[in-house]
Amino acid sequence: MQKINISKISINKETILLYVFILTFVFMSILSPSKFLSLGNLQSMASQLPELGIISLGMMVVIITGGINLSITYTAALAGIAGAFVLSSGLGSEATGIYVFITILKALAVILLTGFLCGLLNGYLVGSIGVAPILVTLGTMTLYEGVSLLFTKGGAISGFPLQYQWIGNGNILFLPVPIVIFILFALLTGILLERTAWGRSVYMFGCNPTATLFSGVNIKKVIMFVYIYSSVAAALAAIIMTSRYNSAKVDYGSSYLLQSVAIVVLGGTDIAGGYGKVIGTIIAAGIIQILSSGLNLIGINRFIVDVTMGILLIGVLLLNFFINKAGRKGVMTKQQKEMKTDKKVPA
Repeated sequence: MQKINISKISINKETILLYVFILTFVFMSILSPSKFLSLGNLQSMASQLPELGIISLGMMVVIITGGINLSITYTAALAGIAGAFVLSSGLGSEATGIYVFITILKALAVILLTGFLCGLLNGYLVGSIGVAPILVTLGTMTLYEGVSLLFTKGGAISGFPLQYQWIGNGNILFLPVPIVIFILFALLTGILLERTAWGRSVYMFGCNPTATLFSGVNIKKVIMFVYIYSSVAAALAAIIMTSRYNSAKVDYGSSYLLQSVAIVVLGGTDIAGGYGKVIGTIIAAGIIQILSSGLNLIGINRFIVDVTMGILLIGVLLLNFFINKAGRKGVMTKQQKEMKTDKKVPA
């Protein structure tokens, strides 16, 4: 009987995740077909997934470089609060006219600009000064939270125009607006990482920062743009959150910090840097959303939901580890055979 060499089987992390996604969806559909497969639940998942998915993509870009952005959720909160002040400046929810649309455009610009400035600070401290990413973003996380609390006193800012609420609650044909935004942002992220010089530099830096430096890449600019992109992603998620909730508050999205890290790692991104795919992060975000919604629909305790997600994450990580180990073993065996062959060749 012929032996199967696992090192020759071509299974990547994204394929494994896709199988897990399909199995999870089928399992939840069998458990509660009437509730889980209802149009209302599917639309609800499609509305909730984008904000977490966008933040996860922003986190993924940073983790590919071997860094981390602990301030990403509070960047979203601060950006949302900044935009909320513009939106609530004398406008009621029933306001109409061109002035409303001008105000909404101003608010969107303020939200994105706030995210840009937060990322600029993180990128400067990490890329130009050389402070460790975990220390920088831990400090800026506290800073952004403090500034948000200073302006809101811990309360919520509300009273946005109805037109603004369309971003988080409206539909384009049969698709929720947030899912359309998420798809466009995912495509942009994939193009930037896979088709541009900056994207190649991000992967190079994650694999070997020293070699990247000596290859002539301006790593300060690369890292600067990484943290700016991550924070702008947080600002984009803030637009969806503030529109969906019709308010802004300092703790909106705070639970997404650890979830985004878990999704990125579950999606196959190497926590040490150098590898990560947009499609993997998207599938992982979908798995988490299906589990969360499905288990809640059938009345499972929230703590059991967290335990299930933790078990799934550990299981996929172990599977990825053993596949990588088998792959490395196969490569080493091939190299050893080539060395033996070279030794047999006469000089």
